[in-house]
Amino acid sequence: MGLTAQWALAQEYPRAATNALTLFENVRIFDGTSKNLSDKTNVLVVDNTIKKISTDPIPVPEYLSVTHINGNINGKERVLMPGLIDAHVHLYMATLPPELSVSPDMMTPGELEQNAEKAATDTLMRGFTSVRDLAGPVFKLKRAVDAGKVVGPRIYPSGAMISQTSGHGDYRTPADLPRTPTSPLSPGEVLGIGAIADGVPEVLRATREQLMKGASQIKLAAGGGVSSSYDPLDVSQYTEAELSAAVEAAEDWDTYVTVHAYTPRAIQKAIRAGVKCIDHGQLMDEETAKIMHKQGIWLSLQPFLDDEDANPKEGEKREKQLLVAEGTDIAYKLAKKYNLKTAWGTDTLFSAKLATRQGAKLAKLVRWYTPAEVLKMATSANAQLLAMSDLRNPYPGKLGVVEEGALADLLLVDGNPLENINLIEDPAQNFVVIMKDGKIYKNILPASAEGEDSREQVN
Repeated sequence: MGLTAQWALAQEYPRAATNALTLFENVRIFDGTSKNLSDKTNVLVVDNTIKKISTDPIPVPEYLSVTHINGNINGKERVLMPGLIDAHVHLYMATLPPELSVSPDMMTPGELEQNAEKAATDTLMRGFTSVRDLAGPVFKLKRAVDAGKVVGPRIYPSGAMISQTSGHGDYRTPADLPRTPTSPLSPGEVLGIGAIADGVPEVLRATREQLMKGASQIKLAAGGGVSSSYDPLDVSQYTEAELSAAVEAAEDWDTYVTVHAYTPRAIQKAIRAGVKCIDHGQLMDEETAKIMHKQGIWLSLQPFLDDEDANPKEGEKREKQLLVAEGTDIAYKLAKKYNLKTAWGTDTLFSAKLATRQGAKLAKLVRWYTPAEVLKMATSANAQLLAMSDLRNPYPGKLGVVEEGALADLLLVDGNPLENINLIEDPAQNFVVIMKDGKIYKNILPASAEGEDSREQVN
């Protein structure tokens, strides 16, 4: 390379600004939005950003090729795609034993933290580079991940789910009532999983407490739930004034409120109060779908079916679970009919086995969507939902796409997921490279496929 060319490259990649450089060569790109793959392409990542995408060879300064390069990864026409995003997780509770759903104090805080750290690492190694955590004390875990002390995805935390007395987040028993000003907090409140708040002042306090801890968005329980014992599925929770108070407090911090809600009444009341996202919505009707479309409300929907991922309940909870499963098909059809802004998440709780099926739960969306639509939902669409945190967004930058200037959260897939969506069910085998924020956490390509600088999985 001539001196003039070297000088030009040095201006583009100054030494002081460059800590790491990775070049993906001969890959075909699913960019997070397109229905088709690109032709053979090269992608250059500098630090944590996608610097250049080109079908032509991408030159790099000679001085970087030795001292600062992660490696030239020859994809051999494998598919490079954005990291996956799960819009509804509970890292603190996803893999806990079922008995802890009623007695979370059976494990020490240290044991609970270790379990959450492992859940975070396993999530990233399944190819999920960002998650929206919608109930749980994950603020410390998020800080540890961001500092590089724990391997895990980007975490958008809500903190405690705010619930009224008798609501979906109230896991006390009648023996714990009535609550008085001197009553002790329930175990779930002590841990920070939920926050029971009644009336506008208490809702404001609970909302502001989560924002003070670092919430990127706020979650309230606005309707009945399957796993809770004392609220029928049909009930609507919180008054419009209470919901509006949470919305105003969140908007004062330049972010938004999402609510747990299934039924038309619960959903429509939340929308009137200014809520921007509905999590679940399986029992919605056509009128509700029309309102959501008109007002641009997000529907964060999960494929809850009566199948191998159902985690069956007993008694009344089983009856509620079957109602939700029956409504799932209707909800997805309405979402498609009215072109709703639709996000995807898993909402796994208290099942280490089901947590491993994160990719499989995404793949089952082909019941309603094409593989390209499925992957778009779990990348660029979910990223748009995350970005609604606005000034409370903990990770400014563009996620969910492979384009110049976007953050470098990338997967190299051994196969074409647009043709075979089931590839994402086995990330250990099929995700051969996992990169988050420009750092390679997994690389199982043989040395002959990527050049001299081989990498192993980061634990």
